[in-house]
Amino acid sequence: MSRIAIIGGHGKVALHLSRILSGEGHDVTSFIRNPDHVADVTGTGASAEVLDVEHSTTAELAQALKGHDAVVWSAGAGGGNPARTYAVDRDAAIRSMDAAAEAGVKRYVMVSYIGASKEHGVPEDHPFFAYAESKAAADDYLRGTNLDWTVLGPGSLTDEPATGLIELHPANPDDGTQTSRANVALVTAAVLELPETIAKTIPFKDGTEDVVDALTKE
Repeated sequence: MSRIAIIGGHGKVALHLSRILSGEGHDVTSFIRNPDHVADVTGTGASAEVLDVEHSTTAELAQALKGHDAVVWSAGAGGGNPARTYAVDRDAAIRSMDAAAEAGVKRYVMVSYIGASKEHGVPEDHPFFAYAESKAAADDYLRGTNLDWTVLGPGSLTDEPATGLIELHPANPDDGTQTSRANVALVTAAVLELPETIAKTIPFKDGTEDVVDALTKE
């Protein structure tokens, strides 16, 4: 059994993930901002801890993460407010990485998105620009740490049921990159168990190959 911290625990991917991990016997702590969401989180088998990561210091985050074996970042500002997007998706994410290192938590999985990079190509006047910039900065910072990191890049998220089947490194994203949130959770749970995914950026979408087979054949 591992102790796994999920930051952004009330998100749809995170709720799927905590249900999977709890079902596998792991001790899951889901950090959430809104105390009204505690019941939703505990209903998945996870413990809910109220923590406003946007306004938490690195030291406060480190204290919260202490004693865990892995951290999954699945938080986000939700778009619409560029200042808050930078504050959560970039700045708080980076503080959480420093906090994980300070707390001695080596394993860190970032849920990002397919195509995230400094060369994202999103125009500055586009509503998605702040998010693209934030994720690129956070992902890049993570790759420069000494953490045992994995960056996951799912495609366009849907609420379709889990199939357990994915396609890694989609050859032609123009064919569509639909990815069910439930499959994202399955991939996240899988990489936590697979040391061969450490120090890898893994873009994927729904496909035809079993999750574990896809992740371990590389």
